[in-house]
Amino acid sequence: MLRRVPPSLRRGLLSSASTHYGGAQILNSSHSPSKSLLPQWRRRASVASTSAPPPPRPPSPPRGPSRSGGGGPTVSSLNPAEVAKFAAIAETWWDASGPFKPLHLMNPTRLSFIRSTLCRHFRRDPYSSKPLEGLKVIDVGCGGGILSEPLARMGATVTAIDAVEKNIKIASIHAASDPTTASIEYCCTTAEALVKEKRLFDAVISLEVIEHVANPLEFCESLSALTVPNGATVVSTINRSMRAYATAIVAAEYILRWLPRGTHEWSKLVTPEELSLMLQKASISVEEMAGFVYNPLSGEWSLSEDTGVNYIAFGIKKNETPSTDSIKARLS
Repeated sequence: MLRRVPPSLRRGLLSSASTHYGGAQILNSSHSPSKSLLPQWRRRASVASTSAPPPPRPPSPPRGPSRSGGGGPTVSSLNPAEVAKFAAIAETWWDASGPFKPLHLMNPTRLSFIRSTLCRHFRRDPYSSKPLEGLKVIDVGCGGGILSEPLARMGATVTAIDAVEKNIKIASIHAASDPTTASIEYCCTTAEALVKEKRLFDAVISLEVIEHVANPLEFCESLSALTVPNGATVVSTINRSMRAYATAIVAAEYILRWLPRGTHEWSKLVTPEELSLMLQKASISVEEMAGFVYNPLSGEWSLSEDTGVNYIAFGIKKNETPSTDSIKARLS
C-alpha cells in the first residue's frame, strides 16, 4: 500500500528542525517548512538518544548519530571503509542464497513501488510491457545490477554506477548475457563525478546506499543535481529505530546471518524525517513514502504504511526558478 504525503509536507518540512550531517546543517530554510510531519512518522520515528540493553554479541547502539567528515564539507560522500566492505563480497551478488539474499527477496517489492510511482508521475501505462521506455534512469550504487536489469527490461535507458570496481565488472558480465540488458551503461564512478560531467536523468534511483555514505546530505544534493527539473528521485534505506536495530542488525546479521556482521551501523541509519529534510534541502519534494514488511512465514516482502524498519521514498525535483539575468537574456 502506497502512502501519499499530504500537501502540507510537500510545501515544506518542520520549520523548527535542526539536524547535522558530516559538517552540514539542516536548519529552517527559505522553503517555509510546515509545522508537522505525518502523525505516523512522529509515532514511529526513532529517537537517537533512545537506549536499550543490547544482545550479548552484537555491538550496542550508540546514543546518537555520528557521521564521519565532520568539520566541513567533504569532496565526496564516498566512504572508503564501506567500499572495501562490499568489495569483499562482490562475487556473491547473483547468489540468491548468499549475503545479498535480503535484497533479492525485497527486489520485486521495490520494483513494484518504483514502477507505480514513475508511471504515475510520467503518465505511463503501468500494465505496458515496457512502461519506462524513453526514460533515462540512473541506478546509483547499483551493486551487481539486480535492480538495473529489471529497469532495463521495463524499457528504461539505464546508466548504473558503483564505487566498487568488482561490482561493475560482475554486473557488466551478467547483463551482457541477455540482449534486453546488454545496453546498460555500467560505470565505476560516483554520483559526485557525474554531477561534474553535468549528466542529467529523468529518474535517479538509489536503494540501500545512503546509510553507507560519509555525508548523507551531500549525497542527496548530488542525487538532486543529477535529476532534471520535475524529474523523479527514489531513495530507500533503513530507519534508525530500535526495532530496526533488533531486526536489520541483530536478527539479520547475528542470528539469521543473512548479511555479514558489520554490514550496517546503527548510528549511520537515517530516519524518514531526516531523509525528507535532506531531500527538501536538496530541492526534492517528497511525495510518497512506504515501508517494507517481511513475512517470515511466506518469505516475502510487501509494501506497508509501517516505515519503522525498511522504507522507500519518492520525490520530485523542484522546477528551477530562472534568475532575473537569465530572463533578460532570453528576452534580448
